[in-house]
Amino acid sequence: MPSQPPRIELDGANLRVSGAMTFATVTGLLRESQGLIGAGDGPLRVDLSGVSHADSAGLALLMEWLRLARGAGRELEYLAVTEQMLAIAGAGGLLEILPLAPG
Repeated sequence: MPSQPPRIELDGANLRVSGAMTFATVTGLLRESQGLIGAGDGPLRVDLSGVSHADSAGLALLMEWLRLARGAGRELEYLAVTEQMLAIAGAGGLLEILPLAPG
């Protein structure tokens, strides 16, 4: 069964991500998101409830989004983080670094 193609939508202070966040998709997701992360001011919430599959590259993208947000002076929080992403973050020692809210 093929993975769902990734999508990013900005809705006010919420960035909604859906589809796969994998080695095959993160470059496109990063390209699409760069202007969105730094746009606006105030906190940005990234809703991951639509993510169908993620691997360590997806987690690396979360780290890059956090870096971009901090560079733009914005707070960032990840919402509805999947158990899979939490497990990868835990194995990589990133649970204390990334602002993750389980789904």
